[in-house]
Amino acid sequence: MAGSRIGLWLIGAKGGVATTAITGLANLARGRMEPVGLVTALDPFTRLDLVDFADIVVGGHDIRPGRLADEARRMWTESRAILPELLDGAADFFAETERRLRPGTVVAAGDKIRELADDSIAAIVETPRQAIDRVRADIEAFATAEQLRHVVVVNVASTEPPAALPIPRSFSELEPLLDDPRACPLPASSLYALAAFEAGASYINFTPSTGATPEALQEVARQRRIAHTGCDGKTGETLLKSVLAPMFAARHLEVMSWVGHNIFGNMDGKVLDDPRNKQAKVRSKDHLLAAILGYPPQTHVSIEYIKSLGDWKTAWDHIHFRGFLGTPMTMQFTWQGCDSILAAPLVLDLVRLIDRAQRSGEYGAVEWLACFFKSPLGVDEQEFAAQFAMLMAWATSHASAGDGTTARHHA
Repeated sequence: MAGSRIGLWLIGAKGGVATTAITGLANLARGRMEPVGLVTALDPFTRLDLVDFADIVVGGHDIRPGRLADEARRMWTESRAILPELLDGAADFFAETERRLRPGTVVAAGDKIRELADDSIAAIVETPRQAIDRVRADIEAFATAEQLRHVVVVNVASTEPPAALPIPRSFSELEPLLDDPRACPLPASSLYALAAFEAGASYINFTPSTGATPEALQEVARQRRIAHTGCDGKTGETLLKSVLAPMFAARHLEVMSWVGHNIFGNMDGKVLDDPRNKQAKVRSKDHLLAAILGYPPQTHVSIEYIKSLGDWKTAWDHIHFRGFLGTPMTMQFTWQGCDSILAAPLVLDLVRLIDRAQRSGEYGAVEWLACFFKSPLGVDEQEFAAQFAMLMAWATSHASAGDGTTARHHA
C-alpha cells in the first residue's frame, strides 16, 4: 500500500522551506543525494513501510508572483545554500510542480503578508467560506487528477499575526461566522486547515500561525477521522533549549535568566519584522523553559531581520544560572544554520509519518510527533529527549507489528 502515490500540497509553495523540500525530494527520488537530516532514514523508521520519495507528488498554493524554479535558485544566488547541480537536477520536477500550483488566499492573512501578494491574487474578493471552498476544490482536483490515495497539506507559509477575535470552541458555533469576513475569527492558516479537512487531507502546521490549533477545527478533524499535527517546526535555537534546559533541571541548577537574540534575512525574517507577525513567533519560542524547569526564569527573545544574511540564521543565547553556595555562572552558545536546510527534511519526515499514521487508522492530533514542534498539539511534555522517546516507541511498535489498521483517536 505504501507504494501507491500520495500528494504533498504546500501552502507557501514558493518559499524557502517549500522549494528546498521540493529540491530534496526530486534528488532523493532519483538517488542523487544521501538522506542526511531525515529522521525517517534511521532505524526503525526504515522498517515502517513508509511511502517512497518517488511516490510523492507535489502541488500547492501561493500568493506571490514569480516562477517556482527562480525562487528555488535564490537559495544559491542569495544564500549559497543549495548547490546549482542539485537545482538543475530538479528542473523538470519544478516544471511539473509549477503546473499544479494554484492561487492562495489573503483572507485574514494580515497586512504584511497581503503586501507580498501578486496583484491578481490580492484583488480576489471572497468570504472565508468562499476561500475554504476554493482551496478545498483545488486539493480535491489535485487528488483526482493525480490519482492519489492520500493528500498531506503542509503549511510552510510566512507567519501570520495571532487571531484578533476569540474563536468558538465548537464548530457548530464557528460555522455561521464563516460567511461574514468581519465576524469570522479564523486567520488564513486556519482556513487552509479547514479546507484540508473538508477535502479529506491530513494537515501539518509547520509554522507558529494558528492553523488547526483551535478546538473547533480539531473537532472537525476527529469527526472526519483525519490525522493532523503541529505547530511550529523545531529546527534551531528552540531545539537546543529543549535539549539544554533539562540538563539544568537534572543538576538542580537554578536558571535565573535566558536571553536569546536571533538574526536572519529570508522572507520569513522580512515578515517577522512586523511586530504583529513577530508576536506569534516569539510566543512560540519562549514558552517551553518554564514547562521544563518547573518555574519561569526571566526570559527575552528577540528576532531581527538582517537582509544580507539571506537564509542563514544566527542565534546567540546567554544563560545566567546559580549553582552551589548561590554562586552565579553563565553559559553562552551561538547557533548558525541555514533555516530552510534545517526545516525541509523535517517536512518530508512529517509527510511520510503522518501518512503512515493515517494509513494505520489514527486520527486527530498526533501526539507522538511532538519532537518536531515548538508547540506540539495535545502534548505538555517539552523535553526533546522525552518527546523523541515517544516517537521511537511508536515507530518500534509499528515496525514490529507490521501494517495494522486499528483506528486510534488522538485528542
